Amino acid sequence: MKKIVTNFSMPECFNEKSKPSMFCPGCGQSISLRHLGFVIDDLGISKNLTFAIDIGCSLLSWNYYNFDIIQTHHGRSIPTAVGYKMSREKRIVIAMMGDGGGYAIGLQSLLHAAFRNSPITAIVVNNTEYSMTGGQMAPTSLPNEITSTSPEGKIAKLFGGAFHGPELVRNIANKNSFIARATVSNPIMLETILKKAINNQVSGNFSFVEILSLCPTNWKTNAKESFEFLGNMEKVYPVGEIVNSSKNKNEETDK
Repeated sequence: MKKIVTNFSMPECFNEKSKPSMFCPGCGQSISLRHLGFVIDDLGISKNLTFAIDIGCSLLSWNYYNFDIIQTHHGRSIPTAVGYKMSREKRIVIAMMGDGGGYAIGLQSLLHAAFRNSPITAIVVNNTEYSMTGGQMAPTSLPNEITSTSPEGKIAKLFGGAFHGPELVRNIANKNSFIARATVSNPIMLETILKKAINNQVSGNFSFVEILSLCPTNWKTNAKESFEFLGNMEKVYPVGEIVNSSKNKNEETDK
């Protein structure tokens, strides 16, 4: 089958009736979903795929694709995905959430899924703030970043610096897990990393990808300024596979 072509190329697994999407103009999450769709097409897995999302901007993708989608409470997409995978072990399961769902209310679930080597793929979209509710400060907010709850800038002394989720997960994850960070500014790398993550799940292991994303609405930036801000994020949050330099202590369950 050929990809659907309107005014731009769309993955075959897209639900065309759901377009245009409800995401804000310039939102990086819609970019992430599009490239995830291309990876799903390339792997030919849409008929064997279940997608779990939580409350937040990821909620807006509830009808984005033409395959099974589970919508959960905030921070609960990972435990829901893990439970579903345990009951339907032959299915490929992807859980997507924002940085709040992954690193704040949902951090415990993320860490234990990585520690257990649960065979799912978890994706956190990092745009440095809580977008759906008005751009509040998040764990991933950069030091001195202005948000709706830090109008004079995030004070690292009080709230910590930038939260490095993949690096934290790598330190406790099974050695067979795949942990990486990508960015919407590099679509080729983004698709390559997503494909590696899903293939690693198919091999029976946990995969985790953080995607650095755009939020022009809450950043209050135009297109040029948005990508300049994303460039600053990429300096703080290095992209690529995250490799733990220390000895991995979680080897009892290695396969």
